[in-house]
Amino acid sequence: MIRYEFWLKRMITVVAVTMSLFHLYVAYFGPPNAFTLRATHFGFALVLAYLSLPVLRSRQGKGPGLLDWLFLVVSVAASAYPIIEQTYFNTRMAYVGPVSTTDQAFAVLMIIVVLEATRRAIGPILPLTALAFLGYQIFFTNTRVVRLLEYQYMTTDALFGIPAQVSATYVVLFVIFGALAERLGIGKLFMDFALALTGHRAGGPAKVAVVTSGLFGSVSGSAVANVMTTGTFTIPLMKRIGYPAPFAGAVEAVASTGGQIMPPIMGAAAFVMAEFLGTSYLNVAAFALLPALLYYLAVFLAVHFEARKQGLQGLPKADLPRVGQVLRERGHLFLPLAIIIGTLMSGFSAPYSALMGIFSIVPVVLLRSTTRGELTIARVIDGLESGAINSVIVALSCASAGIVIGVIAQTGLGLTFTGIVRATAQDLLLPALILTMVAGIILGMGMPTTPAYIVQVALLVPALVRLGIPVEAAHMFVFYFAILSAITPPVAIAVYAACGISRSAVWATSWAAVKLGLTGYIIPFMFVFGPSLLLIGDWHVIALTAVTATAGVALLAGGLSGFFVKPANVLTRVLFIAAAFTLIKPGVWTDLSGLALGAAALLINLRWPAAVRLKPAGGKPHLGPVDAPIAAPIDPTDIFQAPAAHPSRKLPDS
Repeated sequence: MIRYEFWLKRMITVVAVTMSLFHLYVAYFGPPNAFTLRATHFGFALVLAYLSLPVLRSRQGKGPGLLDWLFLVVSVAASAYPIIEQTYFNTRMAYVGPVSTTDQAFAVLMIIVVLEATRRAIGPILPLTALAFLGYQIFFTNTRVVRLLEYQYMTTDALFGIPAQVSATYVVLFVIFGALAERLGIGKLFMDFALALTGHRAGGPAKVAVVTSGLFGSVSGSAVANVMTTGTFTIPLMKRIGYPAPFAGAVEAVASTGGQIMPPIMGAAAFVMAEFLGTSYLNVAAFALLPALLYYLAVFLAVHFEARKQGLQGLPKADLPRVGQVLRERGHLFLPLAIIIGTLMSGFSAPYSALMGIFSIVPVVLLRSTTRGELTIARVIDGLESGAINSVIVALSCASAGIVIGVIAQTGLGLTFTGIVRATAQDLLLPALILTMVAGIILGMGMPTTPAYIVQVALLVPALVRLGIPVEAAHMFVFYFAILSAITPPVAIAVYAACGISRSAVWATSWAAVKLGLTGYIIPFMFVFGPSLLLIGDWHVIALTAVTATAGVALLAGGLSGFFVKPANVLTRVLFIAAAFTLIKPGVWTDLSGLALGAAALLINLRWPAAVRLKPAGGKPHLGPVDAPIAAPIDPTDIFQAPAAHPSRKLPDS
């Protein structure tokens, strides 16, 4: 048995590294035809999933059983058929040419293995959603089953559609970049840099969590992976200086979730958005920049106000790295990120920019003697393996979401749903936005961000656009709520991961996360009413909107935490929150009213603070030099196992 497990791990490594090398080859030399690229991408993902996720829990960690091998063989056959018959697939006329029994059989098998692999990887919600849509098409429309199977499997509009193309060309390269960056020392740079900047200030570890998660999330794009990487370091530190366990877990979950909206490298859904909008990824990153900064400002201020209110101190400055020292020893490791940004801004495509970033990592690590020790063949292989395995969740999610998109496109269900939203909201913008927000959070519960966003684009975005919202703002609106489902109870995946580290109750941590991330729920309304927040429009309008939005975020954080300059009484908190909500909608009168309310609240806070006795921190703990790595080395295949807090076996979300 031990020998079987040994060879199984070697097989997973070989398949994963081969997958990464295949995508690097495609990025450098150019992709083959659409069916070949996308089917190969899904084939690798399916093989890795069935090798690592046996259907029987009794075989967990022991490798696949007979049924798993059967699914694996079927996966290879169903993925290989479009590649072997690529001439036939590329030259036939959809809806005109015949669909053979063999075509139909492979289509059915492909749908089955994709949905089953997705169920094993991320749970039942997304596969059940896809089955519900398929059932609707079969039983409630006049679509013939043969045409359904043809559209799903033999065209590039459904299972092999835009989500598959984005996963196979954009996302996998950035995931590989993130895995290599973390393995070769860039993750440690982020942690040390955040410790040097904020570790000694009030509530220092919580601020370190916010800064580190923002930096690391900008290259990982996965909330759960971010929590499990940075949270193993920051959550124990937060608890040690006096933060309650639920609050510590919530800080890490909220900060890690925001990584998906933080340029330069956002979550996988951002690349899908670029395709849907027909624009460059750089433009999508520009749309996201100000909202992302506001999101992190809100979380940073919330932990600052909480620390001040609780009287919590930072870490001993003598035990922390110095900014100058960190930059001298490891500052050059920022270069791969700079290369990606510079390549994007030079007009090159996102896949090419990611490739340049990947190729730059090894030379950059070798630049200084302080980082050369990070580079070993084993770590490079580990990074390539982890990059492939981390991309499996995205590939399977995009495949299942593609099935849903195919049903919506073939049946016209999106137009029906648009009519329902407009009729329910009676063509009023605010009710329509609230309905969309609720629907988006419900659709996103238990799903990774990418499929949740894709489904919302098909069902919800057309309704918002018909109500006069700019298409960029409509896409960003549903994108935000697809992301925030990761911290929204009852299915808050990022919170579950954080609870496994903080050892706190899920519900207490979830509600603390909602309170901390409340600004994230407000920001989408801000850029719908003021698209200038997405850097759209004249610069003087953009600047004014940014200033008023920043003021609103600060006031809301103060009102929710009950502290601004001093502890806030009930009246002050109400005024702070009212001022923040007034500043949501840009305009002369709303801005003046909001600023006036905020000024009045600040004056009351200064002159008549609440009579609250601050709780002392109990002295500064001595932690010793902070030079530990972000986390212990991890077996890349372990990401297929659930973290301690997870109720089921799931891959990290993306």
